[in-house]
Amino acid sequence: MTRIARHILVQGVVQGVGFRPFIYRIAVQRELVGSVRNLGDAGVEIHIEGSPSAVAAFLRALEVETPPLARIDQLQVEGEEPTKADAFRILSSSDEGEGGGQLPPDVAICDTCVEEILGESRFQGYWATSCTDCGPRFTVIESLPYDRPRTSMIDFPMCDTCASEYGNPLERRYHAQTTACAACGPVLRFDGDERDAIAQAVEALKVGCILAIKGIGGTHLACDAGNAQAIETLRRRLGRPAQPFALMAHERMLDAFVQISDSERDGLRSSNRPIVVLHQKASALPESVAPGLHTVGVMLPYTGLHHLLFDRLEFPLVMTSANRPGEPMLIENARITTELGSVVDHTLLHDRRIVARCDDSVQRTVASDFVFLRRSRGWVPQGLPYDLGEKPILALGPESDLTFALYDRKQVTLSQHIGNVDDLQTLDYLNEAIDHLRRIAPGRPPAVIACDLHPHFMTTALAHEMAEQHGAAVVSVQHHAAHLLSVMVEHELDEAVGIILDGYGYGSDGSAWGGEILVARERCITRPASLRPIPLPGGDLAAHQPMRLVASALLEGGWSSDNVCRILGERDFTEEEVGLLLAQIERRVNTPMTTSAGRFLDAVSAWLRVGETRTYEGEPAMRLEAAAASGKVHPLPVAVIQREEMEILDTTALLRTLVELSASIPAGDVAATAQQALAEGAVEMALRAAERTGIRSVVLSGGVTYNEHISRVIHDRCLQRNAQLFLNRTVPCGDGGVSLGQAAYAGLGYRMSAA
Repeated sequence: MTRIARHILVQGVVQGVGFRPFIYRIAVQRELVGSVRNLGDAGVEIHIEGSPSAVAAFLRALEVETPPLARIDQLQVEGEEPTKADAFRILSSSDEGEGGGQLPPDVAICDTCVEEILGESRFQGYWATSCTDCGPRFTVIESLPYDRPRTSMIDFPMCDTCASEYGNPLERRYHAQTTACAACGPVLRFDGDERDAIAQAVEALKVGCILAIKGIGGTHLACDAGNAQAIETLRRRLGRPAQPFALMAHERMLDAFVQISDSERDGLRSSNRPIVVLHQKASALPESVAPGLHTVGVMLPYTGLHHLLFDRLEFPLVMTSANRPGEPMLIENARITTELGSVVDHTLLHDRRIVARCDDSVQRTVASDFVFLRRSRGWVPQGLPYDLGEKPILALGPESDLTFALYDRKQVTLSQHIGNVDDLQTLDYLNEAIDHLRRIAPGRPPAVIACDLHPHFMTTALAHEMAEQHGAAVVSVQHHAAHLLSVMVEHELDEAVGIILDGYGYGSDGSAWGGEILVARERCITRPASLRPIPLPGGDLAAHQPMRLVASALLEGGWSSDNVCRILGERDFTEEEVGLLLAQIERRVNTPMTTSAGRFLDAVSAWLRVGETRTYEGEPAMRLEAAAASGKVHPLPVAVIQREEMEILDTTALLRTLVELSASIPAGDVAATAQQALAEGAVEMALRAAERTGIRSVVLSGGVTYNEHISRVIHDRCLQRNAQLFLNRTVPCGDGGVSLGQAAYAGLGYRMSAA
């Protein structure tokens, strides 16, 4: 018999997904001999020998029968001389290689494992069951290659039965690094007691208690989502008066409290198990779940622990991250117990270390696209195949809702959600996350470190410190240019007109931008249009008290001081506060100018008494969207004025008109009209720029993109004018996608022209 041999190198998501046992099975089935082994971060190496027909059949199976979590990005097949091999073997892992291998993200427990824990098997009732097709990866691994000794499972030696399954290539748990059972695995305890921990937790939830529940990538605070008193107690203890809480529910419960499309249901069911933002059914949930909003974030159970809880529960649970406002999520048992002692009534904790925090991912439907609000658990650290040049890059992101990005050899790896890096505790978390991701997505040290243009961000200072450490160059990137490029990279656009509607970004002229029309062409970004700059009295204070911006905008729009004094007095401002505010605006003391679309929406929300204060990022604008959902749009001319070489959408005139309209039409109608007018004005300026330049690709990004109505109007207007609209799909539209744009700016050699 003719015997041939092949050397095969497979790169992609091929570690921690049952790839080697898959190779073993398809080789043995075809009576081939040889070997397979992990090559650290370089992928998987295969040697096969046998008849030409069997080798050909093996190569076909390799490409079409891959395990569900695997992804082959590159396949190299070379001929070689046959050896005297007499069997097919799985060899020990190697550390060699220079990139190409990827670790899959944490994924939901598979249906087979769920059947085992809820049915009759040796895993019945065990909370941490997993196999090669499911369970944690990113949150337990210390470094590549992905083998048990390099994970937090090293603390749990396998029993004989688990070890037997782990060592048998024909078993579903062969080299499943997190496999364990009740005899040898991590232990779950309710207030320190491991006896009937699930049953005790269920009974506590039924009587309205608040629990800290440790999961795979962090800890949730949980209570009965139908118990208004429990939710209000949680808000009071935690210091989150209005931020919407996410819910977890069994799928059988969903139709009782949300409206859900087929695509949204598919998103919920996916192995990534994100939180999906859905429309609430009227009066189906307590108002305290998501105060003032018409939507609610929902996820399905994604661990064995969750399924064991919902096997005994008939109501959804509030499941919100266990952290004090502004601090990283808690993951260490001792800190959970001590720091949440005044927040929770009970704890449901296990003793497996969480190596890397990883918040839940969040998605929603916007203009018929499924977009990310947060890309984290279920996706990180899966790489994105973008060619951003030859130099390795670390992009540190902005300051809020931060992710960072590593780029090397045509692959971008985005981090998990880090949060707002404005204190030392979160800065430490950022540094830890960078070190961890570099261990499991290894590449060359960064030659370029990209950061935000803002000179006073902590991430800007960190960029210069790290550049000195690595001998790297620092590239500062304007915030909204990064938003623009994040979409262009995703869709492989060489040129585009960008509509960037956002909250805040440091402009290249030193002012606060946030409502910009940008044009990218031939690696140069220009700014032909924007919203009208408005004084922002008190800076951040105006963002938290948007009536200050209302006063400023009305004065800019021609209202008299007496009229402004009158309306502020009607809004419970004291005479002294009014005097100080007007003096601040007149003298421009701590009163930066802003073009922010987010701040404009905040101002309308404040005027309508929908959202007069901000207790979390985006709150007034989100409440405005909820009010607008039941409102009717009234036709309103939008004033676009020419100022030197720029077009300006006159938001002061628009706000003045909306204030006047509010005397005769319902608040919901004013809210809907405000959104419509902002969208129509922005898209009109963008389409004019497209017509002047001959560019037919329009991109939309920034935090305001999440407003369904605004994005829909922009989408429809582009369609009517034969322009194609692109949104972020693989990274968030908000600040969580900025690091990708920063990496593109630095790697592809973009420049921003003078404002």
